[in-house]
Amino acid sequence: MKQKLKAIIQHLSPPAKWRIPVIIVAGIFMGTAAFAFYTSRAWSYVSDDPATCVNCHIMRTEYVTWHHSSHREVATCNDCHVPHDNIFRKYYFKGADGMRHATIFTLNTYSQSITMLAPGRTVVQENCIRCHGNLTEMVKANVTYDQTVEGNGRLCWDCHRDIPHGRVKSLSSTPFGNAPVPKSDTPEWLKKLIK
Repeated sequence: MKQKLKAIIQHLSPPAKWRIPVIIVAGIFMGTAAFAFYTSRAWSYVSDDPATCVNCHIMRTEYVTWHHSSHREVATCNDCHVPHDNIFRKYYFKGADGMRHATIFTLNTYSQSITMLAPGRTVVQENCIRCHGNLTEMVKANVTYDQTVEGNGRLCWDCHRDIPHGRVKSLSSTPFGNAPVPKSDTPEWLKKLIK
């Protein structure tokens, strides 16, 4: 067993003359990954804290409108925007959606008006019914997103358009709204050096 492991390590390791450059390049990649992890506050996205959403300035309006809604008392962002049927789907969705968000925000390819894609619409519709199922059952409105796409029923927010975000159009929709400001990524020692 020891010999097999040694053979695998020798097979994967670079030739002697390439070891130093490989270590340097690997260090650059590891350093870049650690820097990206730190500056993006990646650890915060596992939590349910709504302030995490304003790590990206584009989400400020959504945060402010939620904060002034009745949902603030009973629901966080994840209560509406993440699946709750099982833990694997929840974290798969969070990871996939988070990577998509990180990519479009990093590449600056987002629009000023936030719109949900089909997977997000599916999840929000599921969660409206999960929380308000007793009401939706009474009015026979327990429909899935796919059923509404086929023309069989309406989405909850087709009628309840202003809940919980109001009629958000762009970043300038709430010019006087207060949202938490993310901490600066600049270390204190560097701030002192710059002054």
